[in-house]
Amino acid sequence: MAAFLLLRRQVGGALPRLQQPYARLSTAAARQDTLDAGCTGSKEDRGNKNRWRELPPFAPLDITAAARAILRGKGGEAEETSSSTAIRWVRRCCPDLPASLVQKLFRLRKVKKNALTAETSSTDASAEQFQLKRDKAIIVINKPPGMPVQGGVGIKNSIDVLAPMFEENSSEAPRLVHRLDRDCSGVLVLGRTQLSASILHAIFREKTADALADLHGYSCTYLDTEIFHVKGTQQVLQRKYVALVIGTPRHSKGLLSAPLAKVLLQDGKSERLTVKAGPNTTSVQDALTEYRVIESCPQGFTWLELFPLTGRKHQLRVHCAEVLGTPIVGDYKYGRQAHQNWSPLPAPQAIEEELLKKRRLPFGLVLGGGSVVEEQPQLHLHCKQMVLPDISAAVQGLQSEDADRDFSDLEKLSFVAPLPQHMRLSWEVLKSVNK
Repeated sequence: MAAFLLLRRQVGGALPRLQQPYARLSTAAARQDTLDAGCTGSKEDRGNKNRWRELPPFAPLDITAAARAILRGKGGEAEETSSSTAIRWVRRCCPDLPASLVQKLFRLRKVKKNALTAETSSTDASAEQFQLKRDKAIIVINKPPGMPVQGGVGIKNSIDVLAPMFEENSSEAPRLVHRLDRDCSGVLVLGRTQLSASILHAIFREKTADALADLHGYSCTYLDTEIFHVKGTQQVLQRKYVALVIGTPRHSKGLLSAPLAKVLLQDGKSERLTVKAGPNTTSVQDALTEYRVIESCPQGFTWLELFPLTGRKHQLRVHCAEVLGTPIVGDYKYGRQAHQNWSPLPAPQAIEEELLKKRRLPFGLVLGGGSVVEEQPQLHLHCKQMVLPDISAAVQGLQSEDADRDFSDLEKLSFVAPLPQHMRLSWEVLKSVNK
């Protein structure tokens, strides 16, 4: 059961946005209400006495300190990883409230716990076919292409909506801790508990911070990996993607350092990311991607391995298209021009017939189609492997009473997701042509 704090209070404005690592945890959107602690307010506010304000989940541990210790393989002192109390948590969520008032609210029992029960999905389809790993802390799935990670307008099924399917006998639904694009497939990790999800959030964030600190002021868009020294913390969390791109990079391997910025398109509504900063760009973020050529094909395609050292939206797609000059096959957002003269390859007779079949999956998904033999190929980007520290063991250590918490011997867990059918077919087609 996830414990939430309910607070009865009076403030006209909305609750301030919570800083990381809690910013992405669920919060209620209820309006601020009246305190029964002698504060003045409008008649409308005073008429809302019986309403409660829901705060984000209470996290008694310092998740950032714990994640930093896990990444660096060091011990975590008790006072560093368990410094938060319920009173401090309320003050952190509501910095506009005086400390004396928060203490009075606790004395008057105007702050209480709220147990929430997750709704379960009514669909009869089994989620086991997508599952790669499950333990006490995490669930790892092989996300199929075409499945959105988050819901939105016009989206009926998404990973966050269907997450309760992975927990048949639990009141707590798994939580997203990172993202994959809708048409991207591969390894996706969910936190089974509030604590494990918070730790994973912090680990992904710390990895990005460490990668940028390692850059040591390099400003060029291409770096040879021989001169870029990566700290050991980067080895704790590793992600490997496989992509098929149009064209061939000038170098067989390297590291791309190119900041990403949002740019508003001509319709005034749509946005895209670009590495070219200009007057219409906003929210510039540094981004680092390591790459290696797997194989180049005479038809003008190249298979790449991509290793994102930072976690930015559309990072791999933009770096491939705009920095390497080799857009990913099926990426019509960042490689539309390269697809204007697209010509599908013929399917050799020796290709396994099963790869050519199309069949329907649960949740409205279609398996098959979209390879290089199609008029309109799907996105050829797949998160093939992820290496993580044993989060279950880390959680157990954090919850123990042992003051000397040592994370140096945490086991590294490797999760591998097989290629989706359209990418396997493209691999076989290009391999047969190369013979």
